[in-house]
Amino acid sequence: MANQTFEFEREGALSVKFIGRVLGRVLPPLAVIAVLIGLWWWWVVKTESPIYPTPPQVIMGAMELAQDGTLWGHIRSSMLRVGIGFGMAMLVAIPLGLWMGWVAGAYRTLNPIFQMLRPISPIAWIPLAILWFGMDDVSPIFLIFISSVFPMIVQTTNGVHTIERRYLRAAANFGVPRHVLFFRVVIPAVLPDIIVGMRIGIGVAWLVVVAAEMIALRSGLGYLIMDSRNAGNRYDLVIASMIIIGLIGLLLDGTTRLLERLKTVRWRYIR
Repeated sequence: MANQTFEFEREGALSVKFIGRVLGRVLPPLAVIAVLIGLWWWWVVKTESPIYPTPPQVIMGAMELAQDGTLWGHIRSSMLRVGIGFGMAMLVAIPLGLWMGWVAGAYRTLNPIFQMLRPISPIAWIPLAILWFGMDDVSPIFLIFISSVFPMIVQTTNGVHTIERRYLRAAANFGVPRHVLFFRVVIPAVLPDIIVGMRIGIGVAWLVVVAAEMIALRSGLGYLIMDSRNAGNRYDLVIASMIIIGLIGLLLDGTTRLLERLKTVRWRYIR
């Protein structure tokens, strides 16, 4: 009986500690968001603006689009474009970054080219994308690819270059073949940097698809913003779309960060 009581108290203490940790992470950002919403609401009421909506009006506008299915269609279109473009960028950037980091000649040859292309704003590619691919889904997919591939290449290459030499020396002392060293030591050690590159790339990709949809397409959240602005100054839908874009971006970043918890990723930092 005493042991059962001790276990029950121990589990209760752990539960309280876990709840406290969760609340410590969740409450501060929620408090900041609540303050910002309150200031927004106060400012609209104080100025008696006939254009800018209050938070309840934004919620009602979003519910209106959600009920008739329009909102889900636009979200699905944007997510599909981001998924295809970002997936293609990963398939190119990660192997290429590993190769450039592992082979000095490849780095010396390709790095100057990528450093020239990387600073070009993805928005600057929009006219060329329309000229090459027309005003359909291929254009935003190309823009997503071109905007997210470079951060992942640079981050992956840098990850290879910053591997601690003790790992490589230890493998060399055991006579590990070069190809085994690459797959069993280099790739696992670079995984944290690859994930950082993915986080940067997915953020840029989500930003670019919205800009591309504002100009070249008739679906997606970017198009919804422009259409709401042009069709009767529906600023409640404009702000609702902006908030949804931010929430989806937060969700995508959080999903990518979950990869950091994998043991295969964390081993490089274990002391």
